[in-house]
Amino acid sequence: MVRMVIEYVLAAVFVVLAVITVTTPQWIEAIFGIDPDRGSGALEWLIVAFFGLLAVVAAGLGTRDALIRRKLREG
Repeated sequence: MVRMVIEYVLAAVFVVLAVITVTTPQWIEAIFGIDPDRGSGALEWLIVAFFGLLAVVAAGLGTRDALIRRKLREG
């Protein structure tokens, strides 16, 4: 059960990070003081896609663990 909760929490964190990157795409420049994509926004969209993918994977793993747990409970 702990594993399932961790996976769901990670999925939520990844979604929040993706939303923050969409709404505030300049956070990389603000935090690190660099502009790796020279203002094109390509890196920010790559980061959004990456966090989105991680969110889907983490949520899928959590759901798989929930289904396994339910199946074991049912017998």
